[in-house]
Amino acid sequence: MKEQKYLKWYNKIGYGSGDLAGNVVYAFLAAFSMFYLSDTMGLDMGIVGTIIAVSRVLDAITDLIFGGIMDRTHTKMGKARPWMLWGYIGCAITLVACFAIPANWGDTAQYIFFFIAYTLLNAVFFTVNNIAYGALTALITKNVNERVQLGSFRFIFAYGTTIAIQYITVDAANALGGGPEGWRAIAILYALIGLVVNTISCLSVKELPEDTSEKLPPVRFGRSCAIL
Repeated sequence: MKEQKYLKWYNKIGYGSGDLAGNVVYAFLAAFSMFYLSDTMGLDMGIVGTIIAVSRVLDAITDLIFGGIMDRTHTKMGKARPWMLWGYIGCAITLVACFAIPANWGDTAQYIFFFIAYTLLNAVFFTVNNIAYGALTALITKNVNERVQLGSFRFIFAYGTTIAIQYITVDAANALGGGPEGWRAIAILYALIGLVVNTISCLSVKELPEDTSEKLPPVRFGRSCAIL
């Protein structure tokens, strides 16, 4: 018996483009935050590494908490799409903050600023957006082949975005003025691109009615697509 199809080609591409938005944040942060903090801001990498490690522990906790919250969400947009849509606004703001540490502040204030911005981005807003995005695979189609195709589109967008970010970012930051100003400018540019693409991705699909959707637990797929 032939499986019912739920998605058009543009739904699949639209959904997959969400990994462009996700990797604009994740690939940029993972590849260049240390470079920015050490070479541009002159911060101690031992302290920064400790800050990141503590933030990652908090991230593991918030993953579990938000998975339960999303599972109890019921809105006209569905369970996952509202979190995916609004969570990225926080991602955009805190991404810029991570690359906009006030240069005239003292070292301690700069470390605190980065810890707050990085933790909000990594352990709160990216968690909200990314878990919701990953869970959508099971919420927009029950067709096994379509779910596999969605994963393929995600990988293409994730891989392409990661390569592009790694290739152009340093030159782009230098072209935008270099130093703290250049990194802040490229972070703003990436945040705006991600915000637009994430919105398109979120609105390009619709969740199936809850009574016909499979009751699957939310799974975090987004970061596994990042090619770092």
